[in-house]
Parts: sequence; C-alpha cells; structure tokens
Amino acid sequence: MDSIFEILMDLPLFQGVSREKLSELIEKTPFHFLKFTDGQPIVNVGDPCSHIRFVISGMAVLETSNYTRRILVCETVSAPAVLAPEYLFGLDTCYPFTATAKGTCGVLQITKADYINILHSDKVFLFNALNILSRKAQQGASNLLAVSNGTIAERLALFVLSLTHHGAKEIVLSYKQKDMCTVLGVQRSSFITAMTKLHDDGAVRFNPTEIIITDRSKLLDILHTEE
Repeated sequence: MDSIFEILMDLPLFQGVSREKLSELIEKTPFHFLKFTDGQPIVNVGDPCSHIRFVISGMAVLETSNYTRRILVCETVSAPAVLAPEYLFGLDTCYPFTATAKGTCGVLQITKADYINILHSDKVFLFNALNILSRKAQQGASNLLAVSNGTIAERLALFVLSLTHHGAKEIVLSYKQKDMCTVLGVQRSSFITAMTKLHDDGAVRFNPTEIIITDRSKLLDILHTEE
C-alpha cells in the first residue's frame, strides 16, 4: 500500500492531497496498473482518449507527425508524466501522438467517468487538473507573443516546445530540409546559418534530415518563457 501512495503522490493530479483522502480514493476508484514491455505501444495516434493515463515507472517514447509524416517529432518522457490530458475533453478527443514503451514502462489508467468523479470528490484534484490545463494554454499564448517578430531560432523554439513535454529528453525532429524551411518560413541558407548558431550555443545538433535537441531549456531561454 505504501508504494501505491508514493506513486500516486508523485503524479500531477494527486499532489497536495492528504494520505487519508488517497486511501479513501484507492478503496472507491478502479485504478488499472498496466505494464508494457520495450517497444510495446501504449497508445496509437488517433486512438480515442477515453482514459487519463499516467506513466508511473520507466520511460515512454512519444512520436508526433503531420498527416504526411514528412515532419516527425520524437521525444522521451520519464515517470511521473501524464499523457495528453488536454485531449480528454473538448472537440478533439483523440491522441495526437503514438506512445511506445522504452524498456519496461508502468502506466496507470483511469476511465474518463472515474476521473470526473475524482475531480468532484475534492477541490484539490480539481485545482490540480485546472493547473495542468492552464499551464498548457498559457504556454501557447506566451510563446506566440514571444515570436511576434520571431527570429528563426524563436520559430524553431516555438515549434519544438509546442509539440514536446516539459522534461522531455532525446528530442529529435526528422524532416526533409525543404519541408522544415517551409514550416519556419525561411530560405535554406538562413536555416543553416541559424542552426549553426544554435549548435554553437549547445542547443542542438543537426544534419540534412534531423535536428537533435541537446538542451531543451536553451529553447525556453530563447523565448524568455517558463513552463
């Protein structure tokens, strides 16, 4: 039981909740603890977001792409992490990425109906959920304002930060260079110059088909924003 308490109290939804309240919740709510082996899919892009899912142990690789798959973003997230909570409600309730276990990965999933009951059971749960959603909404707004007169580095930072998670590692953008230049709205020569500067600053490594983000925090610094 102690290990269950420790796991739950690390998760964004349950932070700040009393041990007594968690004990009551565990007794009343069906929590599904799942184990995934290396390379096993946790969710696929387009799957209905019918559960809220938390990575509670190990790591998962998230892969996001445009519909032609000509630009692909891969990142690795570690426990504790929540997978796409903003897609549980709203007009689009399907996962925007594929999540795959990296090594052995533990996942806690709760149905949407049970999650709603949790939110109703205590204001702390509701405030935690609202804070998660608000941070994501505010991040997008502040980033857009930061690039109103954006340099190439700022546009790339906005692109990466909008598609990846706080604390994500091993972030890789795979692309055809002409497609990436189109997304950023720049010419190839200007793109290479900007990427070379970012490389020299220790933020990225790059080649004709990939940008590897070596320090995501440096992209936050470029936009002068926080998550």
